[in-house]
Amino acid sequence: MKKFIFISFLATGLSYGLEYNEDDLYLQAKGLFAPLPENFSISENPITPEKVYLGKLLFFERRLSINNMVSCSTCHAIEYYYSSPASKQMGALKLQPRNAPTVLNSAGQFVQHWIGNRKDVEDQAFQSLTGPAAFGNSNLNTVEEKLRKIQDYVDLFKKAFPNDPEPIKAENIAKAIGAFERTLLTPSRFDDYLKGNKKALSKEEKIGLQTFINVGCASCHNGTLVGGNSYQKFGILEPYWKYTKSESIDNGRFEITKNETDKYVFKVPSLRNVTQTSPYFHDGSVDSLEEAIWIMGKVQLGKDLSKKEIQYILKFLKTLTGDIPKDAMQPPILPASN
Repeated sequence: MKKFIFISFLATGLSYGLEYNEDDLYLQAKGLFAPLPENFSISENPITPEKVYLGKLLFFERRLSINNMVSCSTCHAIEYYYSSPASKQMGALKLQPRNAPTVLNSAGQFVQHWIGNRKDVEDQAFQSLTGPAAFGNSNLNTVEEKLRKIQDYVDLFKKAFPNDPEPIKAENIAKAIGAFERTLLTPSRFDDYLKGNKKALSKEEKIGLQTFINVGCASCHNGTLVGGNSYQKFGILEPYWKYTKSESIDNGRFEITKNETDKYVFKVPSLRNVTQTSPYFHDGSVDSLEEAIWIMGKVQLGKDLSKKEIQYILKFLKTLTGDIPKDAMQPPILPASN
């Protein structure tokens, strides 16, 4: 027998009701979302234990930067769910132009960076080796030579890339870091729900999921990562900066394409672990997730979401928080310089 649940409450002074069917909601969710895979391996960069181990070391390796002060983990810190609490993080020599999102599950996104100017996590790692807002090296040979002088890295690169006559090179640095990041998946209770355990979510969390779908959030935030698979203009109905109070206006993908239609267009972020990765938006202009949800309703959907709607959506978003893989919970001890 079909099970109906009816919830009523007061919202903006009006009686507001939400009815959902248990089986229909599950089918809707299965059509819109998908559980996380075991990893995000690709044929161009097969995951091996040796490569992942090396990649983890390099992820925390500050000697990759020109001044030995910045690593991947500087902007993507374990204690902040592999993200940063800063609106914009400092690179080796320059402030980064946008907020540093979490790298957890990021290998599953269709592009990297807010404006999609990195193809994948390997491309992101490769291009980060140079440039003042990243590691600041003037050329790739600088960082390659630095690692070649550390005997432990010489041995580790040989193990990770046994068929490469010159294993220590920028391309392999990027592949190792990429392999590590492709293991950083955080399955949550929502994955259990999508796999058939309908008791994995509480009644209120299911109301939040139904609200998330009904108001239109899932039109962009869908798929395995609940986002991360498309571009969208930020501020479809109203200028985003009107509500975010951003200090500067970011033209988004227009900076790459120079097409007027790409002004204020950004990659739709994944909402996996979103409750743990404040601040929000491309410029880190909003600290509160409740405020971010309300802003999205205004500028993307043209809706003034009630406090109750926001609270229910928030309850659903909390089900997207998963555990960081055990091997990625502690920073490693890095090889000593010779």
